[in-house]
Amino acid sequence: MKILITGSNGMLGHDLQEVLKDRHELILTTSETLDITDKNQAMNVICENKPDIVINSAAYTDVDGCEENQDIAYCVNGDGVRNLALACKEVGCPLLHISTDYIFNGENDKPWVEDDEIGPINVYGRSKLKGEQAILEILDKYFIVRTAWLYGINGKNFPKTMLELSQNHSEITVVYDEVGSPTYTPDLAFAISQLIETDYYGIYHITNSGSCSWCEFAKYIFEVADIDVEVIPVTASEFARPAPRPSYSILENKNWIKNGFKPLRSYKEAIKEYIELIK
Repeated sequence: MKILITGSNGMLGHDLQEVLKDRHELILTTSETLDITDKNQAMNVICENKPDIVINSAAYTDVDGCEENQDIAYCVNGDGVRNLALACKEVGCPLLHISTDYIFNGENDKPWVEDDEIGPINVYGRSKLKGEQAILEILDKYFIVRTAWLYGINGKNFPKTMLELSQNHSEITVVYDEVGSPTYTPDLAFAISQLIETDYYGIYHITNSGSCSWCEFAKYIFEVADIDVEVIPVTASEFARPAPRPSYSILENKNWIKNGFKPLRSYKEAIKEYIELIK
């Protein structure tokens, strides 16, 4: 297939390249070569290249930054996705779009499934929901992939931050009352490579298996890395940030399993591989 990837220099975009390059023709774009917020440019680039599918991994993902730069958040995560959907409709190709657990309000006692009621509690979540809604309005052939707590080699992320902090701190405070499923971008990229080979269009939750709090995740990272750091649990309200976070973000990979795909490996196995790679 001919696959156009937006945000190809980002954390997920980097791993999508690695997973897809041997079997597919890739058209790699960045914000310099394809500004998705520019409607005419999005239309022109996609119409000129005529891809078989577009994978959108471009986004404004700074959750606190979104609170302070709301216009940018809605422009990139909402209008930009609309522009891609319109261009995909013009050339008749599907769009695979990366979305987020943050479209839910976090008030649940069981893992979220794809058709649960949505209700984002911060600007990032609301802007990502706007993008989802644009796709549903414009396209019949789409994959919306909601994922959570991403980390990978090529980018800023929680495990990397924890390991950096441990170099100069013997104690680190980490939130214990927010839970989710840490997801390794190479594993997500591989799942996407499987999904785009099908016509099982729709909305998917795709995360690594298992769940934990940020505090539990930090402790496990230090255990695997064999680093002696005391992790001090704090509440989200004690750890003040501009954007509120959903307290319960575990996504059930219901549609993924229903369509015959294997569950992704445990987040504990994935983080072992990550730490081995960055040592």
